[in-house]
Amino acid sequence: MNSFQDLFDQHSWEQTAATIYDCDETAVVTALTKAKSNTKLSLSDFKALISPAAEPYLEHMAQLSKTITQQRFGKTIQMFVPLYLSNMCSNICTYCGFSMENKIRRTTLDMTQLEAEANAIKKLGFDHILLVTGESERKVGMVYFEQALALLRQYFSHISMEVQPLLTDDYRQLKSWGVETILVYQETYHREKYATYHLKGKKADFDFRLATPERVGDAGINKIGIGCLLGLEDWRTDALHVAMQLQYLERKYWQMKFSLSFPRLRPCEGGAVVNSPMSERQLVQLICAYRLFNNQVELSLSTRESAVFRNNMLSLGVTTMSAGSKTQPGGYATEDKTLEQFSIDDNRSPAQVAAMIKEQGYEVIWKDWQPGLTEVADRCDVA
Repeated sequence: MNSFQDLFDQHSWEQTAATIYDCDETAVVTALTKAKSNTKLSLSDFKALISPAAEPYLEHMAQLSKTITQQRFGKTIQMFVPLYLSNMCSNICTYCGFSMENKIRRTTLDMTQLEAEANAIKKLGFDHILLVTGESERKVGMVYFEQALALLRQYFSHISMEVQPLLTDDYRQLKSWGVETILVYQETYHREKYATYHLKGKKADFDFRLATPERVGDAGINKIGIGCLLGLEDWRTDALHVAMQLQYLERKYWQMKFSLSFPRLRPCEGGAVVNSPMSERQLVQLICAYRLFNNQVELSLSTRESAVFRNNMLSLGVTTMSAGSKTQPGGYATEDKTLEQFSIDDNRSPAQVAAMIKEQGYEVIWKDWQPGLTEVADRCDVA
């Protein structure tokens, strides 16, 4: 197959959903037995673990997930923080506070404002940032990114980006400017329903967005994060498509690292209709299922979730957490909430989250890795 879309187009949403809901207890027990014996799980096993039939086995899944995570990652949690560059957007998306039709004040940080943000974030202890923007290539495109990255490289050793899907050559350029990770979420893999959520703008192009991870891989970016927006459509079916895409990407880009995130719909300007509610217990099931399915992938849990939930999930599969997040441009230096994309739930400071992590016997990792050291290690391997 030449692309993930070739694989994707072989399965209808309805048929895929049916294979999940048809799973029985026997399939769940088989998947758990394989996980316990360190046997690699198949997509069929993953279907069983996210199915309703697996709900009575949640405690068993959680304990296995905890063991597997500690074996692979140790007792460490990597910390990062999102830095919003702009809330300008050329798309109309029914679930997003930045949607072009929402009557909110728009702004893009200039370099003076951006430096103030960088200084404020650095004082919080972070060395790993995630740059986020609305999708507006005219206002926040490659020219702007070059300026911003030149400034931010002076402050942070690891820079990730979650911006509009770009072309392969653009991703190559971002890599040369110091970007280590690209995050892109399909939102939902239900092609027909996708069109009802994305009414205008380039984001309405389902296929272009679906192919974005492969353009990132072709550009040689070190890590890519994928996922779906939990609450738009049936979370089990969307989650299976994420697993399918992850498996495809790992085989095609075996030298890359991968991460998964679990964003649930949150209140925002304009409202957000939750068509497929997901309980916290079901979110635990999904996170543990991903860990049993893939012991290498990084799993990230954001401040969208409550402090209590994040405390409890710390040891059950998660490897990365944000803290003290602001979802508006200028949020760290000005504390202006009128521009935020959505409201967060865990409002603790980074210091408070770090203290919680340490109290549970885990080490807080503020810095991911130094790019130059990776190059040195590669040369040593060759020698």
